[in-house]
Amino acid sequence: MTDKKILDQYQPTVGIECHVQLKTKTKLFSGADNDAREAAPNTTVSPICFGLPGTLPVLNAAAVDLAIRAGVALNAEIAKISSFDRKHYFYPDLPKGYQITQLDQPIVGPGFVEVPLKDRTLKIRIIRAHLEEDAGKLTHPEGADYSLVDLNRAGTPLLEIVSEADMHSAEEAKAYVQELYLLMKYADVSDCNLYYGNMRFDVNISAAKKGAAKWGTRVEIKNLNSFRSVERAVEYEFARQVELLEKGGEVVQETRGWNDAAQKTIAQRGKENAHDYRYFPEPDVPPLEISDARIAKIRSEVETRLPAKLRAKLQAVGIRSDNAETLLLADVEVNLGYVPRIVKIADKYGSSQALFAANFLINRDLKERKETTGTREPSGLPSEKQFAEVFEMTSAGELSSNGADALLIALRSDADANAREAAKQQGLIQENDQAALGAMLDEILADPASQKAVADIKAGNTKAIAYLVGQAMKRSGGKANPGLVTQLVMRRLQ
Repeated sequence: MTDKKILDQYQPTVGIECHVQLKTKTKLFSGADNDAREAAPNTTVSPICFGLPGTLPVLNAAAVDLAIRAGVALNAEIAKISSFDRKHYFYPDLPKGYQITQLDQPIVGPGFVEVPLKDRTLKIRIIRAHLEEDAGKLTHPEGADYSLVDLNRAGTPLLEIVSEADMHSAEEAKAYVQELYLLMKYADVSDCNLYYGNMRFDVNISAAKKGAAKWGTRVEIKNLNSFRSVERAVEYEFARQVELLEKGGEVVQETRGWNDAAQKTIAQRGKENAHDYRYFPEPDVPPLEISDARIAKIRSEVETRLPAKLRAKLQAVGIRSDNAETLLLADVEVNLGYVPRIVKIADKYGSSQALFAANFLINRDLKERKETTGTREPSGLPSEKQFAEVFEMTSAGELSSNGADALLIALRSDADANAREAAKQQGLIQENDQAALGAMLDEILADPASQKAVADIKAGNTKAIAYLVGQAMKRSGGKANPGLVTQLVMRRLQ
């Protein structure tokens, strides 16, 4: 690919269209089941999905409320009046020959998303977000001379969020789609399962010399379904366009796909324009009128639970910004409520206890789920009270850090258990009786096997104390408080 020095002479300009699948029980214009994740082909369908003559669409009110929620999360204007249109194209997975969407009067107008980066906050302007129904799905069996049509997805309610071309690097594009992902999840708009295509990204990218008066020719990369693929696709396509321009060629406006295995974009078809779709108003769905009261009610429900508010609460506790992002993302993927749990602990018991809980969730709980199962499957968490009790025992020296982790892991399956009683039952309470520990240390220090360590410590090699502490842990069955043992050893040898 093109040399980095040449790439540095150019700048990419990126805009992103994101299709968000709304988490309604039924489809946008019919009563068919909206959850087709494990369903057999063509089973979550209705006559409307097949476009049969005589069927009429009926707008799903829940989808409208979810679109409003998304608009609030996007800091956007919510239209009091919006309308639907027909977008015509002919493809086997679209039986009606048109898609019901919104063109001139979308439900969500201009807004913005503030994207946290390492050194700054990037503001991405939102042009609009409109409701539309999804098409079906074509599959192409390997080696066959035919394709199969599955209409389970036909009619699924989508919200298409269209950004301005305010991004100028692969890093910014990745950060934007990740923030959009968090916004849609925390606003409770979508399940946001990328594996099942609940969010899909179309990336528009052009390359031009830095300082150029005009952008370059735009290329669209369709149907990306991960943050990493967005980042990689922007990197590759930018380099491809620069290489083409450096050789005196021209970038063609077209739609390209992303081949994840080859890590490259592939030409698919010439880019369509709006006139190609022959839009006209949808006669079967009347204009949608939304009251101020309806918007205000939804706004009050959404604003307090958005990522920016939660970040501020986490950082107020003392959690680093990178750990806050880990927790926010984990809450989407694990679906256990890490962040709400930490916030409640901070409110009830204080910042120190909340920070203690956050460290366990990041460094042990989340890590263990990934390592042991390969997936982040839902299971229980200790209660706020249990976290606070374990923190107090750890601060008092009654539990070692490893013992605290072991206890919290055990408490995940019993949120009603008394933490102290559970620690006693598992033998995790540390021995802090100085008289008993002192007597045991006197025996260890008198042991001939300990004399080299004693001499080394007296000579200034304090690392040798580890041997004596290890002997104390061995004789106590792991119950001796290692910090206290260390203090007692130094007192005796000094």
